[in-house]
Amino acid sequence: MEVEQIEIRDHIRRFAPFDGLPEDTLNWLAQQVEVAYYRAGSTILTYGQPLSDLYFIRSGAVEVYRRNGELYNRLSEGDLFGQLGLMMNKKTRYPANALEDTLIYLIPDAVFQELWEAGEHFADFFDIEDQGRLRAAVSRQEKSNPLMTSRVRKLITRTPVTAVSSTSIQDAAKVMTDEGVSALVLTHPGARIDQDWKPGDNPMVAGIITDRDLRTRALATGLAYDTPVSEIMSTDLVYIQSDKYVFEAMLTMLRHNVHHLPVLHRHKPVGVVALSDIVKYESQSSLYLVSNIHHQVDVRGLKRLSKDTAATFVRMVNEDANSHMIGSAMAGIGRAITQRLLELAEEKLGPPPVPYCFMAMGSMARDEQLIVTDQDNALVLDDSFIPEQHDDYFKALATFVSDGLDQCGYTYCTGDIMATNEQWRQPLHVWKAYFTDWIENPNAKSLLNSAIFFDLDGVAGETQFAETLKDLIAEKAKNTPKFLAYLAHAALNRKPPLGFFRDFVMENDGKHNNSINLKRRGTAPLSDLIRVHALACGSRAQNTFNRINAIAETQLLADGVANNLRDALELLSITRIRHQALDIEAGRDPDNNIEPENMTRFERRNLKEAFQVISSAQKFLRYRYHASGGGSIN
Repeated sequence: MEVEQIEIRDHIRRFAPFDGLPEDTLNWLAQQVEVAYYRAGSTILTYGQPLSDLYFIRSGAVEVYRRNGELYNRLSEGDLFGQLGLMMNKKTRYPANALEDTLIYLIPDAVFQELWEAGEHFADFFDIEDQGRLRAAVSRQEKSNPLMTSRVRKLITRTPVTAVSSTSIQDAAKVMTDEGVSALVLTHPGARIDQDWKPGDNPMVAGIITDRDLRTRALATGLAYDTPVSEIMSTDLVYIQSDKYVFEAMLTMLRHNVHHLPVLHRHKPVGVVALSDIVKYESQSSLYLVSNIHHQVDVRGLKRLSKDTAATFVRMVNEDANSHMIGSAMAGIGRAITQRLLELAEEKLGPPPVPYCFMAMGSMARDEQLIVTDQDNALVLDDSFIPEQHDDYFKALATFVSDGLDQCGYTYCTGDIMATNEQWRQPLHVWKAYFTDWIENPNAKSLLNSAIFFDLDGVAGETQFAETLKDLIAEKAKNTPKFLAYLAHAALNRKPPLGFFRDFVMENDGKHNNSINLKRRGTAPLSDLIRVHALACGSRAQNTFNRINAIAETQLLADGVANNLRDALELLSITRIRHQALDIEAGRDPDNNIEPENMTRFERRNLKEAFQVISSAQKFLRYRYHASGGGSIN
C-alpha cells in the first residue's frame, strides 16, 4: 500500500462504523478512497444532485440542510453524509456546504454497498438513523436493568492480608491485630500473590484462619504459640471468583456455614468478603435506608446517614438502574428525612396550633432528585391560621427542618425558596391567590416562580392542601393561553449547546471551562418545555416522564415526538447521574459538568442527538404557543 493509503486506513479505522471492520477489509477500503477538497463556503452537494459516493469528513466542518433550507446538522471530523441518498435513489436528499476548509474521503457507492451487505455491524450503523440510534442507546440501557445485581468484586475494599502457612500462631495473630482484619489468607511457601497466576502454577492459597479459629483451635486447646498456623487453618477452602454475583457469595456462605469468603481472580486472591460486608451492602438499599431514617432520634443521627445516601446512589448506578428509578429513590430518601425532621420538630415544639402541609418543590416533587441538590420547600397552612398567634410556631418549625436538611446535605436555597421565608409560609387561600395571580398576570417574576412552584408535592401533614393547589393549576393553566405563551417564552431561554462550530459549546465560567453543564443545558430546558405542554393538556403529573406519557395521550405532538423526548431525557439524565457517581467513587465533589473530551465518540454522538431533540422541541414550542425566546418579559 502507498503511504497515503496507509494514512487513510489508520485514520478511518478510528471512527464508527469502520472501527469494526477487519484489517484486510480496511486495507481494501483505503485503496478505493478518493480525496476531495472544498474551500469554506463552497457547495458540496445540492438537492437532487446524482450521488455516487459516501462522504467521510477527514478534516473541516460541513453544514447539512433540509430540503426547505433549514439547517439539519453540523458535521465534523469522522462524520458521514450522503448515505441516505445512496440507500434510496442515488440522489442527494440533504444539501451540504463546507463550513470551513474541508477535506473529504469519497467512498464509492459500490464499496459502500458491499460493506453494507457483508457486515451486520456496518449495516446497523446506517439502518438506525439519528433519533433511532438514540432509541437504541436507551434501549440497551433499559435491557440491562434486569441485571439488578452486583459482582462480588464490588464488595472488596482492600487487598487481602496474607501470611505464609508456616507462620506461627502468635505471629499470625499479630498480623491480624495490626491489620485490623478478622480473617487471614495463608499461602503456600514460595507463592507470591503480587504476581499473576498462570496455568501450570501451583495454587497460591493454602488455607484461611479466622478469629474464631484462633479461639477454638488454638487458645481453647492450649496449643503452643509457636505452633505453625497450618495446623489450625481451614484447608478445605471455600472461595468465590470475583466475577460472581453478590447473591452467589451469600448463598455460598449459607451453604457451607462460613462467615469469610476468599475472593479469587484466576486463582489469585484479591480480597476477602465477610458476611458483615454483605449485610452492610444490603443496608445501602434505598428501602433499608428509608426505614433507618425513621428510627433516628435526632438530627445527628440523620446526618450520619447522609453517607449511606451517597452509597445508595452509587450502588443503583452500578446496578444499571434507570434515571427514573434513581430519581424516585433519592426523592423518597429526601422525603423520609424531611418527614422525620418534622416529627422531631413537633416533639420539640409541641403539636401544631393549626393543620399544615409541608410542600416540596422542584426535583424532589418531580421524583427526579439526584445527589447534588438544594432544598426548595414551603408551608401551606390551614385557613384558620392567625399570624399573630401561630406564626412563631411555624417559623420555628420551618427553621428546624431547614437547618436539619442543610446538615443532611440539602443545602439552603440561594433564592430563599424555603418555608423559613414568610412569603412561602402562608394559609391555603393565600396560596390559591398566588397561583391565580401568577397564571392570570404573568410577568418575569411570576414566571420564575412558576418554574419552581408548579412542580409541587405534599410531603407531610395535610397533603390534600397540595392536591387542591394541583387541581387549581391544572384547571386554570390550560384555559389561559396568554400564560402558556409566556411560560413557553421563558422555557426557550435555556438553549442546548448546539449553537456550536463543529462541536459542543463549552461552559466558559472560569471554573468549568471545556465542559457542558448537563442540568443547565440539557435536563432543565427539557423539563421546562415538557412542563408547558403538560399544563396545556391539563395534566396533574409532576414527574417529567409521567408528563410525557400524559402529553402522548393527546394529539398535541406529532407521532414519535413523545418517544424522542422520553429517550433524550433518559440519556441526558443517566449520563449526568453516572458522571456524579464516578465523582463520588473518585472522592471528588459531584457536579453536573461533563467533559466531552473524556467521552467516547459513540457517547458524544448520542449526546449530540439528545440535544438536537431539545432544539427541535423548542422550535415546536415557539410555533405552538406563539412564543419568542431569547428576550425578556417585563
